[in-house]
Amino acid sequence: MDIVTVHVEVEINPTETEQKVRQAVENMFGPMNIQTKPLHKGSLLTAEAKGQEALTKLRNLLQREHIRAAARPVLLHGLETKSLNFSLNKQVAFAGHVSFSTEPTESPLGPIKVEIKSENPRQVIEYLTAY
Repeated sequence: MDIVTVHVEVEINPTETEQKVRQAVENMFGPMNIQTKPLHKGSLLTAEAKGQEALTKLRNLLQREHIRAAARPVLLHGLETKSLNFSLNKQVAFAGHVSFSTEPTESPLGPIKVEIKSENPRQVIEYLTAY
């Protein structure tokens, strides 16, 4: 697989703790380079990791939860020329499970927005969802 870069953005609401949001992100992707910056209300957590190993945890979760087939059309929907975009439910991620959010309102506390950059994003989808 080509070199991939995983970029994550998630809002931390005033009612949430940074540690829990950080944990939700790491539950999906493992350790990442994480930064936070204040917003008008709450703050914004951004995280980035490079390399195929940044996708290993998500791949394993999709396999463990037997949702690779269901994940494929969601990932294909977010396919662009050199990137792949999708959102994850923050609360479900904190619990260590995967749930894709297709609408912002599906995740009451806001979604985890994910962008995976790659020269061949279809190959990334295949890696994540292959049997």
